[in-house]
This record gives sequence, C-alpha cells and structure tokens, in this order.
Amino acid sequence: MLVGADVGTSGLKLVALDDDGAVLAEAEEAYEPERPQPGWAQNDVGTWLTALQRALDRLTVGPARALGLSGQMHGAVLVDERGAALGPALLWPDCRAADLVQRWRELPAADRAALANPLVPGMTGPLLAWLAAHEAASVAAAAAVVLPKDAVRALLVPGAPATDRSDASATLLWDVVADDWSAAALSAAGVHRDLLPAVRPSAEVVGIWRDVPVVVGGADTPLALLASGVSDGLLVNLGTGAQVLRPGAPPVAEADPVVHRYADVDGGWYAMAALQNGGSAWSWVRGVLGLSWPEFFAAAESGTAGEVRFAPFLTGERGGVAGPEDRGSWSGLGAGTTRADLARAAVEGVVNAVGAAAELLGPVDGPVVLTGGGGRVPLVRRLLTDVLGRPVRWLPLRSASAIGAAVLAGRGIGVDVVPRMEPRADGQPLS
Repeated sequence: MLVGADVGTSGLKLVALDDDGAVLAEAEEAYEPERPQPGWAQNDVGTWLTALQRALDRLTVGPARALGLSGQMHGAVLVDERGAALGPALLWPDCRAADLVQRWRELPAADRAALANPLVPGMTGPLLAWLAAHEAASVAAAAAVVLPKDAVRALLVPGAPATDRSDASATLLWDVVADDWSAAALSAAGVHRDLLPAVRPSAEVVGIWRDVPVVVGGADTPLALLASGVSDGLLVNLGTGAQVLRPGAPPVAEADPVVHRYADVDGGWYAMAALQNGGSAWSWVRGVLGLSWPEFFAAAESGTAGEVRFAPFLTGERGGVAGPEDRGSWSGLGAGTTRADLARAAVEGVVNAVGAAAELLGPVDGPVVLTGGGGRVPLVRRLLTDVLGRPVRWLPLRSASAIGAAVLAGRGIGVDVVPRMEPRADGQPLS
C-alpha cells in the first residue's frame, strides 16, 4: 500500500491506497493549536509525530511500500542540521508578526510585485522576522527554517533540511517570477539565505523510515488538487479554513494581489483565494450555541436566516473578501430569532464568503469540485451550488490532501496511481 499523511491544523489524517488507487484504510488523530497568548498559534512538532505514529498503529492493512507527507501551508519551524526542531512550530493562524508585515509593504515595487501574493502575517517570512527579533539565539542556532510537513519528515529521516516548491512558494520569501528565493524578502525578514532549506522535487525519495521510502511531500492545497484530478474549473476545499483553487494560472508579477499564486507539485502553478475562517467559524458558533456537530447542521437545516446575517471573519482575513482587521458578527437579529436561525445564518455566512472568494479568481468555464469536511453536509453543497450558480460535484474524500500525498509516495517508487473517486452507495466519504 501507498501511505499519505496530512499534517493539518486540527488533526492528522492518514490514508492508504492500493496500486489501483482504491482507499484501503484511513485513520485520524485530533489535536488543536496551542495558544499561549492572544493571537498566537503554535504546536510542538512532537505532537504531530505522536499523531502520525498512533494513526499508523491503527491501520489494519499490510505493510507500506512508500510514505508521502502533506502539510498545512505557511508557518515556520526552526531546525538544526539534522532536522530536529529547536522550538514550537509557529502556524498560519498566528498573528504575532502583524506589525512586521510592513517591511514587505516597503520593499521596492519590483521586488514586492515579484512575490505576487497578498501579505499575511502567518506566512513564513513575517514569522521568521518575528523570530529573528524575539528569539535571536534560536535563529542563530538554527540550520534552517522549514514548513510543518518538512519538520515531521525530518524526525522520520534526519538529514539536511529540505522543502519543496509548493511550500516554498507560499512563504513570502519566494520570487514567483524567477521561481527562486527572493533576496529582497530575505532582507525584510532579517536573515541570510543560508537559513533557507534546499528545495527538492515533491516526489523525490529522501530517506528510509522503518524500511519504508519517504518522499519530500507537498503543501496541502496543491495535493488536494492533485488528488481531485481537476485540471480546469475550480476546486473548493472547505475545512478549518477554505480555499478556492484555479489550476493552470500562470505566475505574474503583481504588487497588490488579492489572490495567491503558488507552485503545484507537478512543476506548474495555480491561483488561490483563501479564507482563514471556514469550518473554524462553524466550530465557534457550535460551541456558543451549545450544539454538537450533528445538532448544529440539523438546526441550520431547519432554520431560516431571513434578515439575519453572519460575518464569519472571527480572526480577520487576508484581503479581497475581508481584511485583517475585520471580525465576526451576527446582524439583523430580532425578538423572534431562534437558535436554529443563528445556525442557518452561520452556515450561509461561510458559504457566501466562499462564493466571494471564487469571484476573485474571475470567470471559469470548467467544473466546480468540492472537497473537505464541510462538503459532507448536504445543506452546504446545496447552498454552494446556489451561490456559485453552477453545479458542484462533491468528491467524498476524508482527506484529499492525504490521498495526494499517497500519490506522491507512489511516484517516488515508480508507481503511478490515479485515485478512485467512486462514491459509496451510502453516500458516506470513501473509507
């Protein structure tokens, strides 16, 4: 079997594929980001490794032939020359570097345009600038700064720190036009180029762990794109956050873009409109209303938002749909507003934000494919179809990113696998 692991924000998902692309087994281990101070989000890399080992122990199929890793994008982990983490991993929802983003705004126009991405404090560059200012001793002791999936892989197969293009291009340290590290962005971060990892092909085998070849891996969104098989149209991934991806978008210099331009795992590029507040906003509402997940969506199904509106931007946004200073709210409340109405407004609020994100990518003629945990809910699928004004095809995958990582694992050992996407008769996610 070919195994793919996705190191997500709120849990690790593991998928095993056979050579025909069928899902043989799955496992999942939950965890949450640590928030030692307001606006901070971090995890100990050991938490992810423990989750991976527990998930592997729960697989009930035969030995693995290869392992691939997917990971949440952005973030920063300082590691030594063998890949051991020197401190906690700073994650993409982290806002501690918000003030330091100004350094990127002040770059010369051509250098800023070559980054071709919105400026987000949770991206690797600003987080690294914060570490250089506040954890100078750790930065001085580090051999490299890597991304989450790279930090986990380094604990499995120690060696020279490395990443891949799909993660490197999402750091705000990457010149999208030149397809290489940006000297100007490194200056903004206040570090030298020798702190950056080697960039290696996503499907390259970099070591052996428990007799299993391990490939470099890739970022979660392009691996979901790989698993989905979408080559035109849109891919909507709705999980903790939400991402709308348009494959085949060429890299272009742009000083103040509202969408991201990132490398995929096949040597190409894609455009992405991203929301930080997707399922995480529903989770907050569910807690406030005192409902379980099934109760929350059942209430939303029975409720009528009417004049009630919900803005899901609890932690601000990247721009385009909403700004970093925007926050969540309900509006239009009346004496007759019910808990079910509040739940319905919350579901509609996130779906409407996804629709607004899709508009940022411009008109697209191809299909709309939906992945992620949010797609399991029929109400969400119906509302998204209405908002986009186009049919939405749901791929019932528990983790498209983990499946994409398994596909990379196969490529690393010369096995070309195409994931099988037939939905189960009972309509549940493939397992």
